Amino acid sequence: MERGYARSRERTDSIRAELQPLAPGERPQAVTVAAILAALIALANLVLFLAGWEVRGQEPSTSGTLIFCAIMAVAAAGMWARRYWAVLGFEMLLGIAIVGAAISLLRASNLAGVALCLGLIGACGPLFWFLIRAMARLQMPARRR
Repeated sequence: MERGYARSRERTDSIRAELQPLAPGERPQAVTVAAILAALIALANLVLFLAGWEVRGQEPSTSGTLIFCAIMAVAAAGMWARRYWAVLGFEMLLGIAIVGAAISLLRASNLAGVALCLGLIGACGPLFWFLIRAMARLQMPARRR
């Protein structure tokens, strides 16, 4: 068991040694994509709410919708500013979406439901994966001059 941990530690250390700290003003591509996605989600939810879109035949809660839009907007602004907490929070939301879609896939009763679940997993999964390395770079100390 210890030998396995030693190999894992060596691999982790070699990966960390390869990481380059962010240059001033640099934003990893995955963080940029996530920030834009969060902003689009916030905007789309707000526009659909203001247009009177109904969910399952009922009007969505005003406070719930506005709180979700605010959370997405704060996440987008935080990721745009390269804040670790914002990326971590968005990773959590992506993880919840992936798990929720996987569980919903078990209960999908038609092809459209299956396609929706697989599409959500296919879109969120890679972004989740690429944000992990970006988070490691965000935590690194700044370059010395």
